[in-house]
Amino acid sequence: MRALRAFAFGTFLICQGVLGSVPALAQSLGTVVSPILTIESDRFYAQSAFGKRVASEIEAEGAILSAENRRIEADLTAEEKALADQRAEMDPQAFRALADAFDEKVQTIRRTQDAKARALNLRNEAERTTFVNTAGPVLEVLMRDAGAAVILERRSVFLSANAIDVTDEAIQRMDAAFGDGSQLPKE
Repeated sequence: MRALRAFAFGTFLICQGVLGSVPALAQSLGTVVSPILTIESDRFYAQSAFGKRVASEIEAEGAILSAENRRIEADLTAEEKALADQRAEMDPQAFRALADAFDEKVQTIRRTQDAKARALNLRNEAERTTFVNTAGPVLEVLMRDAGAAVILERRSVFLSANAIDVTDEAIQRMDAAFGDGSQLPKE
């Protein structure tokens, strides 16, 4: 156990030595120069013009779906109340047929609305996949410019110098190259 701690501490010191020089070098050149870069992929997507456009569109479509669901719920509630009010005056078998038809109608509407919500989620996932695929060449150029061999997800890195985080630079380059992505062909 002591050997493992010594190894981990030694590795930490080596990383500190390697990464410790990165901020000064990066500042002197005006850009990050490092064999290892990090990125916050969620922020890269969410704060890019592409991600903001998608979020805005999904939010708008979600609001429309929510309003539609509220209207449907109000209509079904009124229909259910009217059906309940008729119950005392109806033959039990006739009422049962109407109640069963109403239940089937509710289930059909629920399936339809659930399918719309799933389609909205699938669209959101598809847009993110398009973003990731489109971002690949942008990130490759960024890596080349920095002399990097790898870009790691920042959340997966135990410790790093902030200077090797290229999220802001990646957002700027992605926005410059593709804007909000609305002109990209749909996959």
